[in-house]
Amino acid sequence: MTENKLIIGTAPDSWGVWFAEDPRQTPWQRFLDEAAEAGYQWIELGPYGYLPTDPSRLADELAQRGLQVSAGTVFTAFHRGADQWEAAWEPARRVAELTAAMGGQHVVVIPAMWRDDVTGEALESSDLSPEQLNDLFNGHNRLGKVLAEDYGLQQQFHSHADSHVCAQQEIERFLQETDPQLVSLCLDTGHAQYGDADSVGLISKYPERIGYLHLKQIDPDVLAGVRRDNLTWAEANRAGVMSEPPGGLPDLSLVIAAAEDLNRPLFGIVEQDMYPVANLEVPLPIARRTRNYLLSCGRRLS
Repeated sequence: MTENKLIIGTAPDSWGVWFAEDPRQTPWQRFLDEAAEAGYQWIELGPYGYLPTDPSRLADELAQRGLQVSAGTVFTAFHRGADQWEAAWEPARRVAELTAAMGGQHVVVIPAMWRDDVTGEALESSDLSPEQLNDLFNGHNRLGKVLAEDYGLQQQFHSHADSHVCAQQEIERFLQETDPQLVSLCLDTGHAQYGDADSVGLISKYPERIGYLHLKQIDPDVLAGVRRDNLTWAEANRAGVMSEPPGGLPDLSLVIAAAEDLNRPLFGIVEQDMYPVANLEVPLPIARRTRNYLLSCGRRLS
């Protein structure tokens, strides 16, 4: 990936995949087949264990379909203290090894949510103390250093709904307090919109920190109901808070224009949260339409 253009890819999430194993999810072979059929050449690994974890087998499966890997995904909770490093590192190591073996260059890192995604019960305060904030920043700096030095991978921090980094102010503080060499932002336009953050504004204000994009939209009417009823992220998804582009917010044509103005190579991964998918026939047409729409938005996309 050397040309100064935005590369459009996809992820298992757009086929309703949140877990390594779940009988309600799209089988991994079908995901790979349909991602290629929809015209994508780049994918994310999704939850570790969903796709084959043997590098040789996975490489063969990808090659058969003309697919390449852009990134793996890990989950962390560094704000909970120094002991969280051990809890995070072993799964992160496995993801990093597989990502690097597949030629990927990025690891998307998602912070823990502060309330139970199923019951809605608060597991901790929605606000962090100064000490917890320091643990959060230091943990991600440390992770970024190890990923870069040991695996040649760049950490892409993913702000997330119901986490402690979701709103505009929270995202900006995270960027201001972490090392630019060790932590970039995976700007997820859907989660940013969920937290009332301005995706185009973030690209404009922090151009050097934008390392990766997740492209998706929020239905503003459904989001209003989510806020009114204080729904969890999982409940919001079941309510249909994710909207197929171009039917929601933010305006992805403006996001793509801002990203192209950075004039450097960048992944834009379609990651439309669809878990659970009741009908396995649904994801492919959406994936195809979304790719075609996104390609129509930019000047230097592929």
